[in-house]
Amino acid sequence: MIYAEVIGDPIAHSKSPLIHKHWLQLLDIEGDYLRTRVEPVNLGDFLAQRREDPDWLGCNVTVPHKEKIVPLIDEVDQSAAIIGAVNCVVPREGKLVGYNTDVDGIAASLDGTDFEGRDAVLIGAGGAARAAVAYLAYRNLRSLTVLARDPKKAESLSELAPRLAFKFDTLEPAELHPTPAAIINASPLGMVGSPAMPETLLAAVAGSARGAAVFDMVYNPLETTFLATGRKGGGEAVDGLTMLIGQAERAFGLFFGQMPPPSSDKLRDLLTT
Repeated sequence: MIYAEVIGDPIAHSKSPLIHKHWLQLLDIEGDYLRTRVEPVNLGDFLAQRREDPDWLGCNVTVPHKEKIVPLIDEVDQSAAIIGAVNCVVPREGKLVGYNTDVDGIAASLDGTDFEGRDAVLIGAGGAARAAVAYLAYRNLRSLTVLARDPKKAESLSELAPRLAFKFDTLEPAELHPTPAAIINASPLGMVGSPAMPETLLAAVAGSARGAAVFDMVYNPLETTFLATGRKGGGEAVDGLTMLIGQAERAFGLFFGQMPPPSSDKLRDLLTT
């Protein structure tokens, strides 16, 4: 039976199988979608094995593999190459081709936000953060403040949007821009099994959330402390399921050759029960 899968470490929390299996059933496609834990040390061997499997249609890639997988595959599309991170790998004519559908998920989450001439805050500096910067580069933003564990290392993000003014700070800033268009968490902070978001950062979010889109890429738990803080501060909360479903739509098309049905309340209910 043909199949695709999601790989990562940890991976037990992933809701991707629920999404893809739901669409497979609706479209009456005889296939499957699995959840596979792959430790970083085994990533190369995993890909070598999958190359030889004629039923394998590809995989979604989550932490910690999004950047580490790039040198292990044969080609990357333009978006993934610019971002330097891959979250979807598909076999094509004997080669493994990498894509980044995180940008599609971010667009689904933030296309309704007015960024024109405004400022935004981004938490994190990894693969998901790079996808966020690639998206924001085309939204006519005035400035972007990046909060990262290592602000110096995070400065490489500016290469993705050379016309955008960047500011860099730690994960415990004294304050944020007072009226940002959006505050985006592109880090694992607050996710089940990951460290909590620092109280200093949460306090800064509370002070700047009014009128902002407060978008968390974390979806387990769905209601994070970050989202609750932003909502209480007067922000518009955008949870991680919006991005998860948005990126999954393009991935499903790459794997199974047809786009899934439009997202529905039934799918969201399935993911929250």
